[in-house]
Amino acid sequence: MTTAYLDPRSGETFPLETPRWCGTHRAPLFLTDLPGITRAQLDTSTRSLWRYRAALPMAAPDPITMGEGCTPLVPRSLHGATALLKLEWFMPTGSFKDRGASVMLTYLRQQGITDVLEDSSGNGGAAVSAYAAAGGMKATIMAPDSTSPAKTVAMRAAGASVELIPGNRQATSDAAEARAETIFYASHNWHPFFLQGTKTLAYELWEDLGFEAPDNVIIPCGAGSNVLGCDIGFNELLHAGAIKKLPRLFAAQPENCGPIAASFMAGKNERIATPILPTIAEGTAIAQPIRLAEVIAALHRSRGGAVMLTEDEIAASALSLARTGIYVEPTCAQAEAAFRRLLETGAIHPNERTVLVLTGTGLKATPRIAELLGITL
Repeated sequence: MTTAYLDPRSGETFPLETPRWCGTHRAPLFLTDLPGITRAQLDTSTRSLWRYRAALPMAAPDPITMGEGCTPLVPRSLHGATALLKLEWFMPTGSFKDRGASVMLTYLRQQGITDVLEDSSGNGGAAVSAYAAAGGMKATIMAPDSTSPAKTVAMRAAGASVELIPGNRQATSDAAEARAETIFYASHNWHPFFLQGTKTLAYELWEDLGFEAPDNVIIPCGAGSNVLGCDIGFNELLHAGAIKKLPRLFAAQPENCGPIAASFMAGKNERIATPILPTIAEGTAIAQPIRLAEVIAALHRSRGGAVMLTEDEIAASALSLARTGIYVEPTCAQAEAAFRRLLETGAIHPNERTVLVLTGTGLKATPRIAELLGITL
């Protein structure tokens, strides 16, 4: 069966050969189902996420790659249990977004796209900037004017044109959608090829654990690309007969900006009224996630859940991890805070194999972490 773009809300499909980033009525797209792969189909000669190329939707004879993927899985004793820390910042630009950027830009370049637009609070823009540069493409990045300089400087260093947009993260998204009339919108939140990159996290965890699925995966969640990537990847593995069960997926969000978690916990499939306030977890500060219903469906499908965290909990977890040698952004420290909460409530058990997805390096959040330490830079 030919793979195509899919609007899951209407069932409409579109040919994969024609570049597009949304459906007919600005609906977010996925791809039609892919069959998944088994252990025998890994390209073990390749040390990057492209070792799973047989699971991806199109051949890529010349992928844009810088060795992304193959990140460490490190055990740590936390809160009386062993957690498996997936160190996703061991990537060329220091965050998990390199998975999606590598796959998305590889396929867009094959479709003839040479000039792309991205909007980002930082990590996505840094990844798209770097992979566009590596692939000989031009990139324009829109980012909130409050974005950490460590991230915007990286974008500019890669040659991207950076535009800082006043207001919150949603204002930047709105500005980018308006600009998409004149430049191809290679959005990590919108484009289904990006999810094909993030799904390789599921394949990699499967390989890390001796070709078995973990029991639980706790994921910092903004727009939900890692939740959806894990949902897609683990379901493909299940349908291929490569695993016996799905891991439970848990989304961690800040109380100050947690629309997906709030809706899930309220038993709703649409956004409910919830406060939107500044948060130190800037990478998950997405007030209006476009795939909210699909992320909630993924959590239900896995029999997982969602956790909303206070600013104090997030800050404490960032410093707690740092004092075990794990220096991460407050954004991804939410996974550690959620692990503690889920253990306390009995939602997960200490003897289960639980993965905490740590998405970005603390080096990108130096001003935020300095504030937590009471240091003036």
